[in-house]
Amino acid sequence: MTLADGTASAATAPTATFAKVSDWGTGFEGRYTITNGGTAALTSWRVEFDLPAGTGVGSYWDGLLTTAGQHVVVTNRGHNGTIAPGASATFGFIGTGPGTPAGCTLNGAPCAGGTPTVPPPTTVPPTTVPPAATPVARNGRLSVCGRQLCNGRGKPIQLRGMSTHGIQWYAQCVTDASLDVLATEWNADVLRISMYIQEDGYETDPAGFTARVDDFIEKATARGLYAVVDWHMLTPGDPMYNLDRARTFFRHVAARHGTKNNIIYEIANEPNGVHWDTIKSYADQVIPVIRAQDPDGVVLVGTEDWSSLGASGDGRGVDRILANPVTAPNVMYTFHFYAASHDDYYLTTFRDAAARLPLFVTEFGTQESSGDGPNDFGRAQRYLDLMAQQKISWVNWNYSDDMRSGAVFTPGTCASGAFSGTSRLKPAGAWIRDRIRTPDDF
Repeated sequence: MTLADGTASAATAPTATFAKVSDWGTGFEGRYTITNGGTAALTSWRVEFDLPAGTGVGSYWDGLLTTAGQHVVVTNRGHNGTIAPGASATFGFIGTGPGTPAGCTLNGAPCAGGTPTVPPPTTVPPTTVPPAATPVARNGRLSVCGRQLCNGRGKPIQLRGMSTHGIQWYAQCVTDASLDVLATEWNADVLRISMYIQEDGYETDPAGFTARVDDFIEKATARGLYAVVDWHMLTPGDPMYNLDRARTFFRHVAARHGTKNNIIYEIANEPNGVHWDTIKSYADQVIPVIRAQDPDGVVLVGTEDWSSLGASGDGRGVDRILANPVTAPNVMYTFHFYAASHDDYYLTTFRDAAARLPLFVTEFGTQESSGDGPNDFGRAQRYLDLMAQQKISWVNWNYSDDMRSGAVFTPGTCASGAFSGTSRLKPAGAWIRDRIRTPDDF
């Protein structure tokens, strides 16, 4: 469905047209396209519209959005403010509710073209909290405050959710149907998009894998989920091996998605075989690429020895980070654990680090470190209790139907599309679903 507000038109005037890119009844993804039909460049734009009662705005991208009641104002970002004659720019948002924008103006004139009836206001209305219940709508853009992950109102929060398996193998498990279940039945807050670099991943088809990640980000955004973009380097373990690839990939992701308020950048999955100085050197070269496009996005930096904070090595990983931390703002450090393999020594390392560093657990399982084998739900619960006490966000591995015990679905589930309910869940899947479903403290 495509709509253009207003009745006047002028071939030489800039216009703004609205389209519902997708509509799921209780919400929609909306997109405005601003087209310059004139002969001179448009150097900035400002779109205003009204939403009916019961409809709000969740996440948004490629614009600066403010609201005052049901009135919405969107202005350009730096990268899309200038529109040459005959060219277009777009911005988008997630609508919460069934309504459609009305009363659209572009720089004070009707969006379909024409003459302004009133001058545009000189002040931006104050931002209000969207009324929707999705995690992103409730929390907005995240930041790191002290050792905590905080929402747009400065409140420390904990996100809980699932990681995909490698999207080169299990992309068929990341569908509209499966993510609807994750968002609405499991009540997840976050999806980790796991893109391997080697192992038949990104290096074999950079454009194809980048497009796949773009698609999964949009799917997460449409459901109000935070999206952790996981640069899943594993073998070789030196992140510098993929430095140029990482800069290319994250430059794209930040440029395309950095104006959304749900993007989290995980720049090095599990460094191994190198010490912290090498990991930090890598981070110091990748983070500025992200910051050039997204000055505020939260960045997650992997830690020594498979993101164990050094517990799988000489045990000095935390001390090395404290002696030489990443100095960029909005940075957290990652920790991974598998409960059946990582005993009380790892738990103690994690507890001590949580008192000194901002941490995000971007991967864990209830089984062995292979992602397979018996579950240790008792020890896993001790980790979860600590993370709840400290408000440390976590993501479980993994949302697929791999044959290993760590995949939540039984084999064949993804091909069948039968994600709803509990009948196709393995024991680890049922266990983690119950823990994600408990109410958030937002």
